[in-house]
Amino acid sequence: MQHKSKRSRAIAMPQSELRTRASEYLDFLAAWLKKPRQTASVVPSSRYLARLMVSHIDPGDGRVLELGGGTGVFTRAILGTGLPAERLEVVEINPAFARSLRRHFPNVEILETPAQVVSTVAAGEPGQYQAVISGLPLLAMDRAMHVDILTEAFRMLRPGGAFIQFTYSMRPPVNRDILDMLNLDVVRVGQTVRNFPPATVFRFFRRGE
Repeated sequence: MQHKSKRSRAIAMPQSELRTRASEYLDFLAAWLKKPRQTASVVPSSRYLARLMVSHIDPGDGRVLELGGGTGVFTRAILGTGLPAERLEVVEINPAFARSLRRHFPNVEILETPAQVVSTVAAGEPGQYQAVISGLPLLAMDRAMHVDILTEAFRMLRPGGAFIQFTYSMRPPVNRDILDMLNLDVVRVGQTVRNFPPATVFRFFRRGE
């Protein structure tokens, strides 16, 4: 009887959630087939990874910027912290993903602009953001892009703010010499094997803050 009970709970996922996950998978697969280096995975991030990514967000403590919204897995988790939709902006340059994000999150501002120039279109002022949540495939980008994205992100972040990034490696996706040049440091937030592939989350921050 105990085994039967566990199985019943396992298959009791609401139909709406099943449809959402199926839709996210199909959207992500289509994007990967079109631009594999830009998408970097054939499946969307899991809710377990999303929980790690948003664990430092205080819903009553300032704006949040998400880079690389994709199918909205992290967007949904950010809003799930209680952060008001008007305090969240999501950067997504894939037009299909951007359209889907606007449909699913009508009260969230979706910015179809490169992450390295987001300050030119963001609603908030530089220095007003508590966190930047990044779903960008940094491992697929070059050093110059790392410098540009981190420089812009920390332009938007207030003192004490953090840039949160996941990677499929056990090591930070940005080289130490780049962090030294930008006066940044990084710590490991956690890892989840309940993601495909398993992922590690890192928090980047200004030294001395």
